[in-house]
Amino acid sequence: MRAVRVTRLDGPRAVEVAEVAEPTSAEHVLVEVHAAGVAFPDALLSRGLYQYKPELPFTVGGELAGVVREAPADCGFAPGDRVVGLTGFGGAMADVAALAPSMTFPLPDNVSMTAGAGLLFNDLTVHFALGLRGRLREGETVLVHGAAGGVGTSALRLAGAMGAGRTIAVVSTPEKAEVARAAGAGDTVLTEGWRDAVRELTGGRGVDLVVDPVGGDRFTDTLRSLAPGGRVLVLGFTGGEIPTVKVNRLLLNNVDVRGVGWGAWWLQHPEYLAEQWAELAPLLASGTVAAPEPVVHPLERAAEAIASLEERTALGKVVLRLR
Repeated sequence: MRAVRVTRLDGPRAVEVAEVAEPTSAEHVLVEVHAAGVAFPDALLSRGLYQYKPELPFTVGGELAGVVREAPADCGFAPGDRVVGLTGFGGAMADVAALAPSMTFPLPDNVSMTAGAGLLFNDLTVHFALGLRGRLREGETVLVHGAAGGVGTSALRLAGAMGAGRTIAVVSTPEKAEVARAAGAGDTVLTEGWRDAVRELTGGRGVDLVVDPVGGDRFTDTLRSLAPGGRVLVLGFTGGEIPTVKVNRLLLNNVDVRGVGWGAWWLQHPEYLAEQWAELAPLLASGTVAAPEPVVHPLERAAEAIASLEERTALGKVVLRLR
């Protein structure tokens, strides 16, 4: 079968589509992959910069959508079922993948395979961020950095359904502002002068919750943008620089900085994934939360697709189509 392989740690543009043996397992759900999500960890893995460091060569990809080929008895799945699933840290960008039953979920009929492939990493991360870590309260204002990216658009899609009264998207270009508005942003501001713009939009009060997958040199201004009792949710550092916090700033307005390590959490609480999907799937099935509209690349353009995240040229979620 075809698979996207990292054979040397020279970055995403060095990944290759190669022929490898299909997986076999009596304990896993074997899925014929129709589409696979592309995430920032895939770019980090291609450079050996992720905390998980598999031996070369390895197949990348952690999320997928497809059709069940084989499944263990009494696991809840049967051949022909439409599913989405998580492989962990690799193996999804391949024609066939092996999923643990506990990390396999029914895909609502109204969600396409390409949209489904882009759901799990971002939506489950944001659900964890806004809910368990952010304690989002009804009517609060949510600011989203990197709002045209995969995590950003997910935050804009989910925030209203989880209780936010207002969303403000921070983007770098007018084109990205259009992407953010399509995902549900109530207001958009450009990165140049964003804090002053947010102050004006909120009448000087500030925002209650910030979703920040970017980090970088804007972090101090992010703290200053908070309303009393506000919280910053740290999801990653796509801006490259890991900022530091002068903790006296936390005292001034009784604000919080909260880490969001969704993967670390569910690894310690395996039942949590099923709990999350039980809350999210009905929202998707009913149309209360729209499925993402991803940027779709063929498998042969995997290197370009993964590189678009590292180079910050991606607009929304990126997926690879295999079937």
